[in-house]
Amino acid sequence: MKFLALSVLSLATASAFAPVAKVVSSSALKAEKVPGVPATPWIGTDNGFVLGETYWEKLTTGYGSEATGEFIKAAELKHGRSAMLATVGFAFHKLGLTLNNISPHEYLSVTKNIKFADLAAMTPADAIKSVPAEGLTQMFCAIAIIELYELTHKDGKFASGESVAPGLQAGGLTGDLGWNPLKIKVTERRKLVERQNGRAAMFAISAWVAHDAIAGSVPLPLPWN
Repeated sequence: MKFLALSVLSLATASAFAPVAKVVSSSALKAEKVPGVPATPWIGTDNGFVLGETYWEKLTTGYGSEATGEFIKAAELKHGRSAMLATVGFAFHKLGLTLNNISPHEYLSVTKNIKFADLAAMTPADAIKSVPAEGLTQMFCAIAIIELYELTHKDGKFASGESVAPGLQAGGLTGDLGWNPLKIKVTERRKLVERQNGRAAMFAISAWVAHDAIAGSVPLPLPWN
């Protein structure tokens, strides 16, 4: 039943990951032009309504610069990647793929008397709140190490001669550390697909957390209901 529900959910969101023939871009960082897909309906006001690509142009040229567009894209990319990791972790928890079932250790913390099985019986939001401060500190430090590396390195080397840290430059701090062991060619289409997956994941994790935190906030059935 869970597999069937997940299949239905996958089909429902398949349009977000549909292949595209070509991505048209320019130095002005216009919004992606995908055949058959209208521009994102952002709404703004400047002597009337401006929509989609027009509003993106205002963000990158009227209110900012090309660097502004690079910053916005990098921020979206990082949020999308974080959301994709969150959806995987959330789904694993809900579907029972938890550490109490796959780890040889019974306890998350012996001193705090917290078992993995205790966390598995909670909702994901309650489980993370039950992790001891020491565990949260370890997570924070691991993330901080990655952030500091990206902040200070460029093309895998420490950027000692930069007037502005690489991570603070336009397009920095996306979490892209250049780790590509499979030597996959990063094309414009792959970049677009990743952004689409990230956007879908941001919607998904928001809905899933709201569903657990606020009863009735998401009336649609979820795979683990």
